Amino acid sequence: MFTTKLSQSRAWGELPTLNLMHRHIGAIAVLILISLLSSLSGTPDRHTISNCWEGLLWGLADPVIGLDCLIGIIAIGLLSSVFVRGAAIAGSFVLAAILGIVIHLFQLNFPGTEIALAISTIVFGTMLMMPNQPNFIVLALVGVSAGLFQGYADAESIIGAGIMPLIAYILGITLTLFAVVMSAREIGGAMGMGEINRILPSKISIAGFAFCAIGIVFLRNSLI
Repeated sequence: MFTTKLSQSRAWGELPTLNLMHRHIGAIAVLILISLLSSLSGTPDRHTISNCWEGLLWGLADPVIGLDCLIGIIAIGLLSSVFVRGAAIAGSFVLAAILGIVIHLFQLNFPGTEIALAISTIVFGTMLMMPNQPNFIVLALVGVSAGLFQGYADAESIIGAGIMPLIAYILGITLTLFAVVMSAREIGGAMGMGEINRILPSKISIAGFAFCAIGIVFLRNSLI
């Protein structure tokens, strides 16, 4: 009887976690759909921002419009869930993206931004397909590099904007990046990526293969 009650208690305890994971997966699936529809409909990557409202809206939207950028955010979140202190990797990625925006505002040249983003997506996908956990330092360095290039690429739309629209834009992009990367981290933890054996589930490996394929397509398009 005690065993039965204990099992029921565990089942009830796991139910909210499962529901929360499904919500995170649903939210990310919607973002991927938005990204695909934006790409198919020819939504312009470059746009002008003239006021705070536009700055906030485009800040929220820019990280998820580009499929290669969105995939990179999701991948870094999934990979960070392997480590107990993986939130530091996710946070470094977000901070690096903000730094990338600042670098672009100071008109420092980052050549081959699209190529770098595509390569980082391929690297993330490869890490997800690996049977063992990735190296913490390597993941952190790749995450920071990807964040820098993503922030640099996104900042194209705010060149020449006023200080208040700029602040609103940075706030919006920070919220989106943080929400997506932490949601992906929660999904990775719920799927068992954070267990003691650190073995990535087969579903994550399949996602890694898909991420690699997307990265290769974007790399090919960037080189043409």
